[in-house]
Amino acid sequence: MRTLAELERRLDEILALPAPRPELAAELLEIGEQVLEHWVGAKGLEPTRELREGFRLLALHRQGCQGEPSFNACRETCRELVYHYNLVTREPRHDEIVQRLRMMAMVANHLFLFVAGKLQVSELGDFCCASRPLRQDAEPREPA
Repeated sequence: MRTLAELERRLDEILALPAPRPELAAELLEIGEQVLEHWVGAKGLEPTRELREGFRLLALHRQGCQGEPSFNACRETCRELVYHYNLVTREPRHDEIVQRLRMMAMVANHLFLFVAGKLQVSELGDFCCASRPLRQDAEPREPA
C-alpha cells in the first residue's frame, strides 16, 4: 500500500495530465481504496476484502463508518467515484471520456483530502468537509 504522500503525489500527476487515458480509471479506484485502507488501519482494524454493491471501495467506506458517524460525510464521494469508474469502463470511447476521467480524478482527490484531513482532525466532517485551512500549511501525516 502506498503512503498518503505517495497517493497525493500520484493524484497530482494524474490531475496534471492534459488527456488522461481510460486505463487510469482502475488506478483511481484503487487510490480511493488505499485512502480508505489508511483510515480503517488508523482505527486499528484490518481493511476488509469484501465487496459492497460489487466494489471494495464501498465496503471499506462502510467499515470505516462504524463508530464514526461523521465519516458518512464521504459516502457520496465514494459512490461518485464508483459512478465515474462505471462511466469510463463501460464507454471508454465516449466523446467525453477525458472530462469523465478528469472528474473521476477530482473526486478521488476530494476523497483523499477529506480522509487525510480527518486523520489529522477527527472532527472534520461533523459540519463540513471543507478542509482548506487544515491542508494549507501541513503535509499529510501517516496514521500512528
